[in-house]
Amino acid sequence: MTGSLAIAGLGPGDAALVTPEVSAALAEATDVLGYAPYVARVPAREGLRLHPSDNRMELQRAGEALKLAAEGRNVVIVSSGDPGVFAMAAAVFEALEASPVKDVTIRVLPGVTAMLAAAARAGAPLGHDFCAINLSDNLKPREVIEKRLRLAAEADFSIALYNPRSVSRPDGLGRALEVLREAGCGERIVIFAHAVTTPKERIETVLLRDARAEMADMATLVIIGNSATRRVGRWVYAPRRAS
Repeated sequence: MTGSLAIAGLGPGDAALVTPEVSAALAEATDVLGYAPYVARVPAREGLRLHPSDNRMELQRAGEALKLAAEGRNVVIVSSGDPGVFAMAAAVFEALEASPVKDVTIRVLPGVTAMLAAAARAGAPLGHDFCAINLSDNLKPREVIEKRLRLAAEADFSIALYNPRSVSRPDGLGRALEVLREAGCGERIVIFAHAVTTPKERIETVLLRDARAEMADMATLVIIGNSATRRVGRWVYAPRRAS
């Protein structure tokens, strides 16, 4: 039996930003797995089984997807944004490494990340060297996050912050902002991009010294500009040349 597994990015929210490649994979799928709010974005149809699950069940989800594909199903695991950016692609390969299932055809289908969608709404804040840091401490120690923030500030990267704040982690962003202020970044421009490309979209731009953790939630992508980042009208951009 020959099945397949596609790991697909649904983009930041607007259906227009789902790639044709992902749409084609979903049209051919027999099974779609993912975190429940992402699975809810996939229209139900005859012959399609939807398998929503909890946000912290990545490895179980990946193992089930591999099993279904080995049984001959056409399986799609969905993530928001891009599946390779703090999402399901790494979890699938981690599960594959420990699985007896090795001969399943796997494709990773890229999507528009929240980082890129937010940057486009604001202008070009990632126009020079940048990095992305996940503020969730579920899978790495808080000390590692703070070290990476300090080093990113020292290297003068623009910094995209994923998963800035949640009910279970209300203090992570506040501490991250404190670390960056201690590193001398108080005059840098900060973009709070909430629910980009959805009807609830809100973009707010402040200096880091005035930024507050309460300005973000789990639907927010935060971009910290580098030392050269500046405004032109309502737009924010990082110049292509930097020292």
